[in-house]
Amino acid sequence: MRKLIMWNIITLDGYFEGNQSWDLPFHNVVWGEELEKLSIEQLHAADYLVFGRVTYEGMAAYWINEKGEIADLMNSIPKIVFSKTLKSAEWNNTTLINENASAEIKKLKEEGEKDLYVFGSANLSETFVNDNLFDEYRIGVAPVILGSGRPLFKTGIASQNLSLVSTQPLKTGGVVLKYSK
Repeated sequence: MRKLIMWNIITLDGYFEGNQSWDLPFHNVVWGEELEKLSIEQLHAADYLVFGRVTYEGMAAYWINEKGEIADLMNSIPKIVFSKTLKSAEWNNTTLINENASAEIKKLKEEGEKDLYVFGSANLSETFVNDNLFDEYRIGVAPVILGSGRPLFKTGIASQNLSLVSTQPLKTGGVVLKYSK
């Protein structure tokens, strides 16, 4: 059975982006060979990459023109974008789904071996958290206090108790935390 895994990078004070969409300079602070290796490992373990519309559009715009191992994986792995407003999804190997995201993810979790990864996609992630669909949370913490921005977990999100799976300190001063249900 597949697992649904959240992968996000946040600041020490809990923001996954700044005050503007795609305001992510703290990603550069924490990026290094260890996160590159983790990214490649995660992509090799993925059956699907799962996105909401905003993250999908930003990721597609970036990765379509990139080169290298991560870009090759990002462009070749099947992708699912959940959106009620998109009319088409042009990024290679993308399926557009306009209806019940949680019901579709429940079906997909039962069908395969490799995992489903949600990158970014705070609104979609909130739905999956509230519907208790994530099996694992992988959170990279950048050693940055941003002061304001968009929190990854909004006030009022469903409460859950998690178990720490692992911690990985990074040479850049960040840390990767892995939690499971």
